[in-house]
Amino acid sequence: MKKTDRPIIWRGPKGDVIACVEKNKVMGENFEEIRQVCQDALDDAVLMGCDEQQVRQAMIGLIGELAGSYAPQE
Repeated sequence: MKKTDRPIIWRGPKGDVIACVEKNKVMGENFEEIRQVCQDALDDAVLMGCDEQQVRQAMIGLIGELAGSYAPQE
């Protein structure tokens, strides 16, 4: 799996850019951690004989089920 080197430009609910360096650092670290956990789970699944495409679809479904725990900040 190829890791993208292009940073994500995070935006608030109204489209304004999140410019805080620390917030962007935390978001980058969180996404790298998620990427690694997903990669490990995919690798484990394939090693156990699961279909890679099915596992990918299950991960997409899992993410689609997530709901924010807090109201959007304005």
